[in-house]
Amino acid sequence: MINIRTQIMAIKKFAIACYDDEAPLFDAVHKVRHSGYKLHDVYTPFPVHGLDQAMGLKETDLHVAGFIFGITGTSTALGFMSWIFTSDWPINYGGKPFFSLPAMIPITFELTVMFAAVGMVLTYCYLNQIMPGVKKHVFHPRQSDDLFVVAIEITEGTDEAELMNFLNTTKPVETDVQIAEEGWWYGRFDKEEEYQKQLA
Repeated sequence: MINIRTQIMAIKKFAIACYDDEAPLFDAVHKVRHSGYKLHDVYTPFPVHGLDQAMGLKETDLHVAGFIFGITGTSTALGFMSWIFTSDWPINYGGKPFFSLPAMIPITFELTVMFAAVGMVLTYCYLNQIMPGVKKHVFHPRQSDDLFVVAIEITEGTDEAELMNFLNTTKPVETDVQIAEEGWWYGRFDKEEEYQKQLA
């Protein structure tokens, strides 16, 4: 029986280089980008300031998503309260008009904040693939501890020996070649050994 993950996930070959400090990491990232190799990703044990610019990543559009979620919350609050107070269940409170906008402001504000906050968190988790239950290939067990790991995709036109020689010039503490899945999946890491045997 063919495993579903084998059918839907892209199995690719990667060259990795590990560094023990930020300085050689930045130098290696710059060299990889200017050498024309396909930089897959960089894994660090903590956020590194300026690394996104060094990798050539564009600025996030998360603030745009936040505005869309916020305006959705505003529209939902005003629309729902307007319908309730003017059409579904109009009640005269001390002679005030049915559509009393100042009285709606607190609830509108709270719903705007709630939609924006929850929506941005869910969007952030989806874009970065860090939702509960998501599993990704771990290139090195110390990539979340004390090593900075650079992963480079080995494509059909990449000379593997030349690439490894190039990475060794960047003064890594460790290099390796791995076959891994490019994407992510839902599952358990304790089942990974069994799955890797199926791929072999």
